[in-house]
Amino acid sequence: MDSVLWKLDSPWWHFIFRGVVVFAAVLIFLRLTGKRQIGQMTPFDLVLLLLISNAVQNSMNGGDNSISSGLILAITLIACDLFMGWLTRRNRKLETLIEGEPEILVHNGRVRRGALEKAGLTQHDLIAALREADCANISDVHAAILETNGHISVLTRKEKP
Repeated sequence: MDSVLWKLDSPWWHFIFRGVVVFAAVLIFLRLTGKRQIGQMTPFDLVLLLLISNAVQNSMNGGDNSISSGLILAITLIACDLFMGWLTRRNRKLETLIEGEPEILVHNGRVRRGALEKAGLTQHDLIAALREADCANISDVHAAILETNGHISVLTRKEKP
């Protein structure tokens, strides 16, 4: 096997440092963009995510395309993800900072337009979530909540108004 495939252009710890910095930066960027999950992404959201991943690639590997650098970076990113999960399970304030808090979009049949706008959702997004929950009318909704994972939970009223 060719040793060039495995030879690092920089010290191994450069890749770990770069990976951690880029992971943190992208996490902050994505946190600022909202709570949509992959299944709720628009084509624009998906294009943005793909372009971000391409844009930060060289900042992580510094132009080193060796197998070793790729493996170091993959392990670093997985470790960062596991570490963030571990931290957020142990610290409620950090969990809220990283993952946010659930947002009430509809309360007692009334749409909270400010909450919808803050979440970056449209009326169409909300109506689609209601249909998915087998709810035909907003007036039948006790609460629709945008969860921290991007899913919209819909609780219907027991009795119809």
